[in-house]
Amino acid sequence: MPNLDEPLHKVIGDKTAKVLAKGLDLHTVGDLLHHYPRRYAHRGELTPLADLRDDEHVTVMAEVVKVQGRSLNRSPGYVLEITVTDGTGELSLSFFGRRGSYRPEKELSPGTRGLFAGKISTYRPRSGRPRRQLAHPQYKVVPDRAGEEAAQEWADEIIPIYPSTKGLDIETIGKSIEVALDRADLGPDPMPADLLASRALIGLAEAYEGIHRPKTWDELSRARARLKWDEAFVVQIALAQRRRAAAALPAVPRPTASGGLLDAFDRRLPFTLTEGQRTVGAEIAADLTRAHPMHRLLQGDVGAGKTIVAVRAMLQVVDGGGQAALLAPTEVLAQQHFRSIRAMLGDLGQAGEIGGAETATRVALVTGSLGAKARRAALLDVASGAAGIVVGTHALLQEKVGFADLGLVVVDEQHRFGVEQRDALREKGGAGRPHVLVMTATPIPRTVAMTVFGDLETSVLGQLPAGRAGIQTVVVPPEKPNFLARVWERIAEEARGGRQIYLVCPRIGNGDEGDVPVDDGERRSPLGIMDLLPKLDDLLPGLRIGVLHGRLVPDEKDAVMARFTAGELDVLLATTVIEVGVDVPNATVMVIMDADRFGVSQLHQLRGRVGRGGLPGLCLLVTDAEPGSKARERLDAVASTTDGFKLSRLDLEQRREGDVLGAAQAGRSSSLRLLTLLRDEDVINAARDAASALVAGDPELARHPGLAAELATLLDEERAGFLEKA
Repeated sequence: MPNLDEPLHKVIGDKTAKVLAKGLDLHTVGDLLHHYPRRYAHRGELTPLADLRDDEHVTVMAEVVKVQGRSLNRSPGYVLEITVTDGTGELSLSFFGRRGSYRPEKELSPGTRGLFAGKISTYRPRSGRPRRQLAHPQYKVVPDRAGEEAAQEWADEIIPIYPSTKGLDIETIGKSIEVALDRADLGPDPMPADLLASRALIGLAEAYEGIHRPKTWDELSRARARLKWDEAFVVQIALAQRRRAAAALPAVPRPTASGGLLDAFDRRLPFTLTEGQRTVGAEIAADLTRAHPMHRLLQGDVGAGKTIVAVRAMLQVVDGGGQAALLAPTEVLAQQHFRSIRAMLGDLGQAGEIGGAETATRVALVTGSLGAKARRAALLDVASGAAGIVVGTHALLQEKVGFADLGLVVVDEQHRFGVEQRDALREKGGAGRPHVLVMTATPIPRTVAMTVFGDLETSVLGQLPAGRAGIQTVVVPPEKPNFLARVWERIAEEARGGRQIYLVCPRIGNGDEGDVPVDDGERRSPLGIMDLLPKLDDLLPGLRIGVLHGRLVPDEKDAVMARFTAGELDVLLATTVIEVGVDVPNATVMVIMDADRFGVSQLHQLRGRVGRGGLPGLCLLVTDAEPGSKARERLDAVASTTDGFKLSRLDLEQRREGDVLGAAQAGRSSSLRLLTLLRDEDVINAARDAASALVAGDPELARHPGLAAELATLLDEERAGFLEKA
């Protein structure tokens, strides 16, 4: 009997195995048995023919009264038409294909009773009266002796509906799984017996049977519970081993130092830290004193004060003799961080300069657009250790950038960087691995998944600093056209009041990336800023408008931003280059055109550009998305809350979590098939506790060979390498 590793072609034949491999990437018996149904159906109550309605899914029991076939006029095809009756009415059954290719022609002769299930429609021929029909119905011949009891049993049968693909019908998948179930040798159950007993879980063989061939809904529920546990537990075993290995990695402890830069910085703060900032700061400070690397997520809404928390952590590392690097996704944001950190530190960040404090450090900026002389000076400061704080973009990841003693890596907006990029900077650590702090306002789905699984320590800033005003978010929908006219009026009103406005479009337009706006009758191309710009003379007469996008050279970007910051522009028409790092307290309105073309995280980041001073902010989401659509649900959710973690969980619900054990960030190649993070957190938490206890007593799974084999199947070479880097 084949085991789970047996190639499929040895079990179901070469032809079908090739189709399954090409269409669904299924290669072994185990792959096939883990291809679970995406939903289940049952044929339902028996319906009298006289009560049939179009588009209903029905099951009828009737007797065949007529069988005839005819060729199709415009194709070489053939249609077999079978008329049935139950005494209350008649129904036509239609089977399309080649002559002689259908079993119904042989099985459903006049006088035969049968059950027929499918979706009702009305066929209207050119001549003759319309008639109700079922196209390609499921059917079962019912012998007279079986009677109503057998008919109802067939009607109540639970039918698995499998994920399929073009050229691969569900029936082929179902039959292949039937063969595999009947022939496979599953071997000993890999899950410890005491663990199964403690959670009242069924055996693995029974679970496979129950998920693919359930006789009752209760049997299906028990099967799903067991297989969900397996998914959660095996992933948690992998993560428990990873945590154990990470705890053994060396890191240089960076304890707080009395009388150092951090103390001096705290004494000079012109405001009082929020309770949240103090609590989170204490958590990070404690992590930095340990001899193994910190790996912590700092989540806080835009404007919650994440930067000040990060600066205090960096100063603690500098006090401990190390360096800290802040990795930003864009030059605009890197420049913003560099300027704000220099301003916050004052003379504490001016080592070697006139007026610099005696204990000062130096802040260096490393970006791709630096001139040769400035770049050489910055790299020398970084390599020599003179720069205790280094701010940069992807340019920091280059091989020629070397640190004297990198002790902390702060990653801003972690969703903008891949694991490989973050790992490249971490590898620049000196005597040990640097501590890592990642900051975000809205974590990507995979990050939410890792926090649910408990593999990422999380600190949350939920309290806005004093003086920050709230932000109101409003959807401007297509069913209320007067709302859009009001948008332009509101912009003009704000400008007349001396305030400023962001106007954001999804793309540059005017031929960017060969994308010309068209309307193909389904969905037009997203609006570009260069498409909107000519219309603003009429929509916003007399207002001073600046344009900012990614095709501008850095000097042009800086000049536009400088004018907007100085209040010389009323409206900044931009792409998402302003998504992060732009801080203009006088900006009060954010208008996002074609808002449904943006992700949840982008929308949340963009609206965080307003309401940064004492004035309340307004974010207007202009959309063509119809009520009830997924896009509209997403926009309504963004309008309903400013909680970044709530929005991330919405994102997770719509996009899935990606591969928890791999590089996919959302929706692709998930290692989870049945487990749903938002609905199964209790299972995941219980699996974490059980896996941690098992790994503590048997780190290499020497006493649990079945689990070790499951883990090896789950962790291929790519995923294992990803975990090591992550």
